[in-house]
Amino acid sequence: MLTDSERQRYARHLTLPQFGEEGQERLKKSSALIVGAGGLGSPVLMYLAAAGVGRIGIVDFDRVDFTNLHRQVLYGMSDLDRPKIEAAADRLRDINSLTEIEPYETALSSENAMKILADYDVVIDGTDNFPTRYLVNDACVFLGKPNVYGSIFRFEGQASVFDATKGPCYRCLYPEPPPPNLVPSCAEGGVLGVLPGVIGTIQATEAIKLLAKIGEPLIGRLLLFDALEMSVRQLKLKKNVDCVVCGTHPTVTELIDYEGFCNPPMSDELTPAEVPAGALLIDVREPHEWAGGHIEGARHIPMRTIPQQLDSIPRDRDVVIYCQHGQRSAQVLDFMRAQGFTRARHLKGGYVAWLRSVGPVL
Repeated sequence: MLTDSERQRYARHLTLPQFGEEGQERLKKSSALIVGAGGLGSPVLMYLAAAGVGRIGIVDFDRVDFTNLHRQVLYGMSDLDRPKIEAAADRLRDINSLTEIEPYETALSSENAMKILADYDVVIDGTDNFPTRYLVNDACVFLGKPNVYGSIFRFEGQASVFDATKGPCYRCLYPEPPPPNLVPSCAEGGVLGVLPGVIGTIQATEAIKLLAKIGEPLIGRLLLFDALEMSVRQLKLKKNVDCVVCGTHPTVTELIDYEGFCNPPMSDELTPAEVPAGALLIDVREPHEWAGGHIEGARHIPMRTIPQQLDSIPRDRDVVIYCQHGQRSAQVLDFMRAQGFTRARHLKGGYVAWLRSVGPVL
């Protein structure tokens, strides 16, 4: 039962004919786990706490960084370098002291996922990497729990609810991850600061609908949002009977090595310490990235101009390609290898890895 104070606090919910006191009581008795307390997790966590979800679990092991603040609105300047778990818990308890906050300062893994997820009614995926995304999906399938999915990149976002007991799972839509170097990270490609707010709020809405048992969740539908066009589209999704996890005859029946599944070993990678003496370093980043700092002695050839510059790159010399984090350089390497550059390799971790281990820079 709701207390008089709770009835006052949630009065705008109670007046909703589809929601009412019954829906609010369901939220009070419910639990939600948010995996990732970053851009997507910030609005999800704040709105679930404000809405009166009884217990909220948070899985994250990162610290608040200055570059987070343009989109991760859960944090402020006073939180810099604090564990996100700690800063998030303080903020959520300030939003709603009635909500129980359960932090898990750890990386979700095949060893702990089933145990952590098992105790929650709904799981919200706020991650930004494919290994954890597939891990969350598979654990939710095995546990029979709904997985509220969201993803963002540059100016576009996606959202859906994957519930293998009623519709498709994430693997029905994406049976296999993209090649490791095909999709740049948000650090590489950028993200509009308000975009995680839009998609994260949609995720929070879907979680509240599921927990309060109202409306029609996004099961079997993928919502696509384009901020530049301010357009929203929906795609219908069907359960894949041949899905390896939730299909008629599943072949994946327990959690696997998701890092290995999504990031198979890459050949021709070099760490900064392994760069051979005398090698020609080629920086394939954009001009503004080069201007912000680069490896001394490197040659600047932006990725888009590589095809036109091939004749100027020696084929009889060790060539090491690098970008900011290693994704773009791996793509350039594949292209150059196809053009016969047998001595070309790329820098694992890119310029960031070089800064951390070698230097100096200009």
